[in-house]
Amino acid sequence: MKLDLLAIAAHPDDVELTCGGTLIKAAQHGYKTGVLDLTRGEMGTRGNPETRLHEAARAARIMGVKMRANLGLPDAHLEVNERYKLAVAAKIREWQPHTVILPYWEGRHPDHYNAARLGYEACFLAGLKQLGIPGEAFRPFKILYSTTYDETVRPTFAVDITAQFEKRRQAILAYESQFSPPKRQRKSKVHLPLDQLENRVNLTSRHYGRMIGVKYAEPFLVREIMQIDDVIKMPVRSV
Repeated sequence: MKLDLLAIAAHPDDVELTCGGTLIKAAQHGYKTGVLDLTRGEMGTRGNPETRLHEAARAARIMGVKMRANLGLPDAHLEVNERYKLAVAAKIREWQPHTVILPYWEGRHPDHYNAARLGYEACFLAGLKQLGIPGEAFRPFKILYSTTYDETVRPTFAVDITAQFEKRRQAILAYESQFSPPKRQRKSKVHLPLDQLENRVNLTSRHYGRMIGVKYAEPFLVREIMQIDDVIKMPVRSV
């Protein structure tokens, strides 16, 4: 299946938190969407890999994505090496996405910024005809970087997800092991940022929504200059 939009992330639930609304919106517009999780999140304090895979499948159904796969690379040990790049490139060739969403290339978690570099280099390598992996040479047309996790970055644009916000919330909360932990875990003295993560991304969505004149939005960054053909129809007021 050829995808219109593919989101690549380090862990199950990363996509839902950072660009889930955008994936839902694209699916609602009739585009074929997909998710590629690089690890099973096995180093997480809560849940286990099997549970998280089931939760990821449930979240995928809620978001309406056509394809979701997990490469099973080592959680907390993602590296930018040849084997991992070729594994991602093979999926790029298989699914042939027109647009790819990656995590922002800087951040607190090494897996996130390594996922960004792995994804970018895999997109490039997948277009080399002599690359020794199956499939026809293919290179995505557009790469977007989600900046939801890094509030210090000024995004290039934001996507209005007001109509998709509640469904995105349902997709996030499909990860019950992460966001509704057993009471005995809630009493843990170990501080887990995850306890506040859903609320934080919701606040981020409200912030960028306000910046573009809607209720909720998801921010993205591109490296290249964006083309506008009709400056009269540009959205978002200046004054």
